[in-house]
Amino acid sequence: RVEIIPESNPNPNDTDPIRKAITAGFFYNCARLQKSGDSYATIKRRQTVHIHPSSSLHEDKPKYVVYYELMLTSREFMRQVIEIDDKWLLEVAPHYYKKNEIEDVKRKMPKTIKTK
Repeated sequence: RVEIIPESNPNPNDTDPIRKAITAGFFYNCARLQKSGDSYATIKRRQTVHIHPSSSLHEDKPKYVVYYELMLTSREFMRQVIEIDDKWLLEVAPHYYKKNEIEDVKRKMPKTIKTK
């Protein structure tokens, strides 16, 4: 169990505290945008999932999201999705996530060949 110290939010337009609290409750339901940019993979199980087309985030494609539920139709869709900061996962669930699972894997890109 991880304790987060409650604090008053001086800026009511700042949604980070609310999103961080939701992340603390649903840390198990997190996904990262895949390199292809057309789908997500759950962080622990690497299950391919998609943002539901009715979601306001469907076109935005945030890098990390937390979702409430998965719905299976022709594909596996995440419903009730919010964008999160990947650092929050290590803060609210250090017992579940390790740093190497959250950090981006840096792969070398192939060299470009100059043509004349």
